[in-house]
Amino acid sequence: MANADPIVFTRLADGTLLRRDADGAFRPIASETDHTRLAAWSEREIEEMAAADPDHPGLDDAFWDGLDDPAPGKEAISIKLDRDVLSFFRQEGRGYQIRINAVLRHSMQAKERAG
Repeated sequence: MANADPIVFTRLADGTLLRRDADGAFRPIASETDHTRLAAWSEREIEEMAAADPDHPGLDDAFWDGLDDPAPGKEAISIKLDRDVLSFFRQEGRGYQIRINAVLRHSMQAKERAG
């Protein structure tokens, strides 16, 4: 089975979701979300729907630990990466530095948990 081209999305600061088309241009995606109906839901209704959803795992206190901590500040650096590693992250387009940071953070947190 041949690999399909990845579908690439990005979100603008105003929340607009864009999809990259075959010609490389990013175009907005029409939303079918009924935001008025969503805004009317109470916290209780949302909790009840989540509890009734078999695909929604229960979120225990361990899930929420540390989420209230502010994100660490960013620091601009220069780093040398192997060409193939950089190419791998760049192939999905914009945001490759964020993806590299996420992989490094995951590795760091795994080592911290391991002690």
